[in-house]
Amino acid sequence: MAGGSVLFAGSHNRNELVVIHNHEEEEKAWKRLDGSVCEICGDGIGLNDEGDVFVGCEECGFPACRACYEYERREGTQVCPQCNTRYKRIKGTPRVPGDEDEEDTDDIEHEFNMVDHHNNVDGEPKLCSSLQRRVHPFPQSGSEENEMEQGNLGPRLDDKIDQDMTMNDDTRQPLSRKVPIPSSKISPYRMVVAARLVILALFLQYRIMHPVHNAVGLWLTSVICELWFAFSWVLDQFPKWLPITRQTYLDRLSLRYEREGEANMLAAVDVFVTTVDALKEPPLVTANTLLSILAMDYPVDKISCYLSDDGASMLTFEALSQTAEFARKWVPFSSKYSIEPRAPEMYFAHKVDYLKGKVQHTFVKERRAMKREYEEFKVRINALVAKSLVAPPEGWVMQDGTPWPGNNTKDHPGMIQVFLQGNELPSLVYVSREKRPSFLHHKRAGAMNALVRVSGVLTNAPFMLNLDCDHYVNNSKAVREAMCFLMDPQVGKRVCYVQFPQRFDGIDKNDRYANSNRVFFDINMKGLDGIQGPFYVGTGCVFRRQALYGHEPPKVHKRPKMVTCGCCSFFGHSASLGGMDKDNKEISVDEKFGKSSTFVTSTLREEGGVAASSSREALLKEAIHVISCDYEDKTEWGSELGWIYGSITEDILTGFKLHSRGWRTIYCMPKRSAFRGSVPINLSDRLNQTLRWALGSVEIFFSRHNPICYGCKEGKLRFLERFAYINTTIYPFTSIPLLVYCLLPAICLLTDKFIMSELSTYSGILLVALFMSFLASGILELRWSGVSIEEWWRNEQFWVIGGISSHLFAVIQGILKIVAGIDTSFIVTSKAFDDEDFRQQLYTIKWTTLLIPPTTVLIINLVGVVAGITDAINTGYQAIRPLMGKLFFVFWVVSHLYPFLKGLMGRQNRTPTIVIIWSVLLASVFSLIWIRIDPFVVTARGPDPKQCGINC
Repeated sequence: MAGGSVLFAGSHNRNELVVIHNHEEEEKAWKRLDGSVCEICGDGIGLNDEGDVFVGCEECGFPACRACYEYERREGTQVCPQCNTRYKRIKGTPRVPGDEDEEDTDDIEHEFNMVDHHNNVDGEPKLCSSLQRRVHPFPQSGSEENEMEQGNLGPRLDDKIDQDMTMNDDTRQPLSRKVPIPSSKISPYRMVVAARLVILALFLQYRIMHPVHNAVGLWLTSVICELWFAFSWVLDQFPKWLPITRQTYLDRLSLRYEREGEANMLAAVDVFVTTVDALKEPPLVTANTLLSILAMDYPVDKISCYLSDDGASMLTFEALSQTAEFARKWVPFSSKYSIEPRAPEMYFAHKVDYLKGKVQHTFVKERRAMKREYEEFKVRINALVAKSLVAPPEGWVMQDGTPWPGNNTKDHPGMIQVFLQGNELPSLVYVSREKRPSFLHHKRAGAMNALVRVSGVLTNAPFMLNLDCDHYVNNSKAVREAMCFLMDPQVGKRVCYVQFPQRFDGIDKNDRYANSNRVFFDINMKGLDGIQGPFYVGTGCVFRRQALYGHEPPKVHKRPKMVTCGCCSFFGHSASLGGMDKDNKEISVDEKFGKSSTFVTSTLREEGGVAASSSREALLKEAIHVISCDYEDKTEWGSELGWIYGSITEDILTGFKLHSRGWRTIYCMPKRSAFRGSVPINLSDRLNQTLRWALGSVEIFFSRHNPICYGCKEGKLRFLERFAYINTTIYPFTSIPLLVYCLLPAICLLTDKFIMSELSTYSGILLVALFMSFLASGILELRWSGVSIEEWWRNEQFWVIGGISSHLFAVIQGILKIVAGIDTSFIVTSKAFDDEDFRQQLYTIKWTTLLIPPTTVLIINLVGVVAGITDAINTGYQAIRPLMGKLFFVFWVVSHLYPFLKGLMGRQNRTPTIVIIWSVLLASVFSLIWIRIDPFVVTARGPDPKQCGINC
């Protein structure tokens, strides 16, 4: 597509032109393996001492320059990247450990590579090339002939060449490194975990071998629950056995890909933002996310932002137009003064010294002007929101009098609008895919796949970042952090995505509902990074486009071959564009990618970019075509390509699919959090959110992608990684034994029985040891992860709260969906933006059936406490001792449900009446039935011989 050309798009039901400007780079030519260019650093290979082309590996002749050869021998793996043969020492190069075993004993004068055999005219020794790169040489004089440096091709023109050599050597350094947890922290943790496993096994053995004869049902139920808890703990614990952290080197990334005087070589990135409901996801929140993306510290011609409006809302469309206008002022200001964060709402709301580090005299004046501009922008957005609350009977109409094509949100054509052109600012594109009533649209996963295809036709960046509409860029260098892994020449080719942890604003100071989820993001994800990589969690993730196209990672043991199809190059994959289906039958291109030749051609470009020969009419036709609702019919989209369908938690399923193909993933935790978002504040929304996550896991469990068996034949998913995925799919089923276990204390108090027999010395020691190992493993886990004990305790509390409410309903709904085909609707959680909304939502209790089970459990346990204490008072002193154990059992349940109780009561006791009525009714019915049936206690028949003797 020629520079400066434009693209006009539209639909059959729309009287408006859509302008798409070209901002793609020209396609880069592939390097040929002709032996003249180093395949590691891209510099010339050079000559050896005899004047021949330098060859580092005598086995395969892999093209590598002398500097890379020496660096690999000195600080690398000492093997050839292509054939894995150990590099032999070449005459004139320094020795490294391992060379003593070789028979080559010549050139002993170069043992330390300190002195050149050529001297200058003054007779002073000259430093060798490898040392010149790390020290400043003494001034030397002499003829041009004596200025030749050992191991280099040409003469040294001036003293600046030493700095260039140092820079070239730095560009060969790795862009990141693993930072293992110190052994002083991780070794005691592993020892305690192993001891806890042994103690747990002994305790379970004791429980099984010592039944309670007068309450067999009660004992058996508790033992089954404890066995399941132990199994669940093993699945959760062992994937945390090898935690690591990582460190990136942004300066090395700039030295390698942003050399002064040369074209910027950083890879392009397409950013995807999705929204579906403009009222629950306020346009101002989405606007701040988009502004933070457009203002990222990254070349403007390398960023393209796509907003998917799955609700076809005219409010979102008009708000995006206002956002594009404000971005023309905000992006230059934020880039000029390097402010953080670059979302204006969060930047102006921060109570920090914004003058710290600022030296420009114009900063204060421009900041005040920009804040005034943003306040005017907010007023315009608020006016649009107020206008949209009441829809006109005839539907929305655009400024030119044309009816808005998305008036019917379930039946409308596809729409594309480019608001920013990508010259001085990054591109900003509005996309709303076509919707028809007779087609399945697959919710968010379908919207993401539509963005993949649209971006593949228009910009085709090799990497893609996806964000929720409420997750703004908090660290403007976040994409650079990801590029340190994805563009690393050594390990980057096998990395399919880089996941960042989720961090949130607007959480109450006590975090009563564990919204921060620090245990998962700072403990579990670090452990997975040491195995095969973290899960994909739906947002804050930078993908490799080729991985989402169904390709497998390149092989490690040998270099991938270059394959061409006549018009473009493709690296590391077979020339067959179709591939194989699950029955190992070859499929065509149309069956895999769909009927779009332009899009199929873009899938072959691993380095991205759009062909310059593409006409604007062809791109227009394909951009509209690939978002049509029937495009995915009879293709592999959603089954093998893109985001995978079959679960409302498409993020976990997509990440599992990529890991099953053998891809590696990376967990990146920069010091300044990369992205920050909002979370559900009130109890009802929080429970609905966890219900959605748990229901998605149940759907995966009952699908063909069940991690217990899927991918076992290929063996590309590591054992502990499979453990972790199994845990993510079966954790909702823990709700059943957890609910039963939370009812056991009340049952024990009502029946005057207990789940354990009389404590002996051995059983007492086991209980104390189990409790101490639990505390010790938790404390040591917090020690190496940096999670606070308050965050850990909140996580434990909400594990119980969500377990007996959201997870229980997820299991029921999942089974109903499988058996009866009853589907569930997706509920979009509302986002609080300002402090007033936060305070209102924190104490808001909305009616939901999820509130009934925890409330019922609380009431039953309180009834049991009253009954137990009353019975102990009537019985006498001998009943006090067994009562203490039962009351401790009740205290364990109530302490875990305390945040739920606090949220249920609210600030002004505004609990919905229906919740109280149903909970009291269920608790009363349960108590009366239990007193009448008493199923877990063995009923004595006849007189008791222990009381009246055998001759009674």
